[in-house]
Amino acid sequence: MIYMTFSAEAARARSSGQPLVALESTIITHGMPYPQNVAMAHRVEADIREAGATPATVAVIEGRLHIGLESELLQTLGKMTGVAKLSRADLAPCLASGGTGATTVAATMIAAHHAGIAVFATGGIGGVHRGAETSFDISADLQELAQTPVTVVSAGAKSILDIGKTLEMLETLGVPVIVPGQDVFPSFWSRRSLFPAPLRMDDAETIARAHAARRALGLPGGQLVANPIPQADEIPTEVLAPIIAAAQIECDEEGITGKAVTPFLLDRVFKATRGKSLRANIALVRNNAVLAAQIAQALRKVST
Repeated sequence: MIYMTFSAEAARARSSGQPLVALESTIITHGMPYPQNVAMAHRVEADIREAGATPATVAVIEGRLHIGLESELLQTLGKMTGVAKLSRADLAPCLASGGTGATTVAATMIAAHHAGIAVFATGGIGGVHRGAETSFDISADLQELAQTPVTVVSAGAKSILDIGKTLEMLETLGVPVIVPGQDVFPSFWSRRSLFPAPLRMDDAETIARAHAARRALGLPGGQLVANPIPQADEIPTEVLAPIIAAAQIECDEEGITGKAVTPFLLDRVFKATRGKSLRANIALVRNNAVLAAQIAQALRKVST
């Protein structure tokens, strides 16, 4: 692909057959301010290395799809303002126009698949927004999970979403939803939601075998691993529920729609929790990165 550039580290891992884990970049450009964003990105990459895999942060820089970012480039991206937020619909136009953009879950899945990376760690996936029965606000992440063969390790769907409808849609799309270590689906900042785990697998090896079995069966799409946030870092559902409800009312009153909804709601939750939601976000991303590295290693063994 003429648009694709690998970092030196990612290129070495790819040529030697070492496990890689993709990382998105919207958490850097849209998730937190500089310099915390860059420090977080470096820490998550280090977690993946320490767990035995190679990190590959994905972004579009001046019309090039980068699979892995050199340290200086990551620093530059973290300082940028006005960076585009890229999903499936925006990725190719951004490349074609020489633009710069950060990749969402959907765009990172596409890039990872084209780069030959089977595992991707993120914070939380997008899904069905509350009130979607009238707004039709449904994330492209769900359709991407149904068609792109990448295992996505998240902490579940973001708590600001309608988790029940998100799970229903994932079931309709035929996406396996796997929860390690518990029988309840997690909800991002909280370990528990009101919904049972569709599937439970307690080790990386079994999750890797499930990924390989889908490929052997010729089934399209990937699988979602909903990894609960560590207990010490969670914000209980009963604390978050009234905060999210108030933020949603404010969002509706201000007429905020489309891609602006999620960052608006996350900002309101951050302020209402006095920054605790950001600390929880960092903890869950790091937790997901380690599990993703373990799955990537296990998948390499399954595939050889």
